[in-house]
Amino acid sequence: MSVIDDFKARGFVDSFTDEGGLYEYLSTSRSCYIGFDPTASSLHVGSLVPIMALSHMQKAGHKPIVLVGGGTGMIGDPSGKTEMRNMLTVEKVDENKKSIKAQLAKFISFDSDGALLLDNADWLLNINYIEFLRDVGRFFSINRMIKMESYKTRMESETGLSFLEFNYTIMQAYDFNILSQKYDCRLQMGGSDQWGNIVAGIDLIRRIQQKEAYGLTFPLVTTSSGGKMGKTEKGAVWLDPDKTSPYEYFQFWINTEDGDVKRFLSLFTFLPMEEIVAVEKLTGKDLNPAKVILAFETTKLVHGEDEAVKAYMASASMFGLKDLPEMLLPSSTINRKANVAKVESLPTSEISEVKLNSGVTFLELFVESGLCKSKSDARRLISQGGAYFNDLRVTNLSDNVKESSFVNGELLLRAGKKRYYRFILK
Repeated sequence: MSVIDDFKARGFVDSFTDEGGLYEYLSTSRSCYIGFDPTASSLHVGSLVPIMALSHMQKAGHKPIVLVGGGTGMIGDPSGKTEMRNMLTVEKVDENKKSIKAQLAKFISFDSDGALLLDNADWLLNINYIEFLRDVGRFFSINRMIKMESYKTRMESETGLSFLEFNYTIMQAYDFNILSQKYDCRLQMGGSDQWGNIVAGIDLIRRIQQKEAYGLTFPLVTTSSGGKMGKTEKGAVWLDPDKTSPYEYFQFWINTEDGDVKRFLSLFTFLPMEEIVAVEKLTGKDLNPAKVILAFETTKLVHGEDEAVKAYMASASMFGLKDLPEMLLPSSTINRKANVAKVESLPTSEISEVKLNSGVTFLELFVESGLCKSKSDARRLISQGGAYFNDLRVTNLSDNVKESSFVNGELLLRAGKKRYYRFILK
C-alpha cells in the first residue's frame, strides 16, 4: 500500500496538486520536505500532524527533509496571521533550531542520512538582491499573489501587509526550487494554509527546471466542539517537558472529546488502522480505555516510554485504573495489568518550612502553582467550590496553609475535577 493510501485512511490529506503524478513519484524511494519556523524553542501539538507525516514517509522508505526557516523565520509567514510577527535574531534562530532538531529526532531518524535537517538561511542570507529579482522575481505575478488568501486577509486588516512579508511566498518557492535542484526533492507538504506557497514553488520549479513537482496539504485539526487543537486553559501544549510536563501532556490527551478519539488515534499514533477502526464502535464510558491508550501512546512518542508509564501511573492514582481489554488496540505497549504506583509525575515544587511559617494562604498557592492565573481567578475558583487540598474543599480565601495540611510531607492541590499540583515540604 502506498504511503498516500495510508495518509488518506488516517485523515492526513486535505488536498494534493496531482494525485496520479504523486503516486508515480512515490512509487520509488523519494525525498519530501516540510518547513518549520524556528519562532520558539519548542514545537507544540499543533506541529504534530506534519511531524507524524514525515515519520510515516520515512517508515515507507522515503527520505524526509526538515527545513528550518532560519532565513524566512527572520521575515515571518503572513499565512493565517492578522498582524506582523516579531522578527528573530540570528542567535535566537540558532538556539531554537537546536531544540527543534532534538524534538524531531524522537520521530525521525537523522542517522546515516536517513533524513536531513537543513536551514534556508544557508542560501537566503547571501542572496544578491538584483540577481534574485532578475532570475526569480520575474516569474511571479503581483496580480496572482494578491489574490492568495493569506495576502488578502492581511491587506484587509488594520495593520496591512508589509513589503517584508510580501516576499515570503517568493522565498518559500525559492526554497522548494533549491531543494529540487540540490536534493532532487519534488514534494512539499504542509498545512492547508500553505497551499498558495506550495503551488508557487511548484510553478517556479516548472519554469526554471522544466520539472514536475508536487504538493500535499494537511487539514486544519480542530476538536469535535470546534475548538483549536492543542489549546488548554494554560495555553499551548508544548513538546518540551519544561513547558508542558509529561503528566500534563498525558492529561491533555486523556481528556480528548469522545468524537475525536478515533481520529486522534489515526493521526497521532502509529497503531495499525485495522485496530483503530474498531474504536469507532465504542461510545460513552466504553471509550475511556481507548483514551488512556491514546494518551499513553502519544506521550511515549514525545517523552519516551518511561515517562509515559510514570504519567499513566500518576493519572491512575488520581482517577483509578481503567480496565483495558486485551483486544482493544492490542499493538499498544501499555501495561494492561499495572499496579498503581506513587504519584511521581505530577507537576511538583518544594516549599520550605520557613516560608510556610511566615504565612502562606491557599489563595497564594493556587496562583503560585499555576492552577489559577491570578488571585481573582483563585478567588473565583474557591468561591465556586472548585478548590481542594488533599481532597478537602478550600472554603476560606484567607486560610493559611499549615504544616498539618500536609500528608506525609505532601500537599496535593486540585482545581476542578482534573487539574492537580503537588507541593513537597522541605
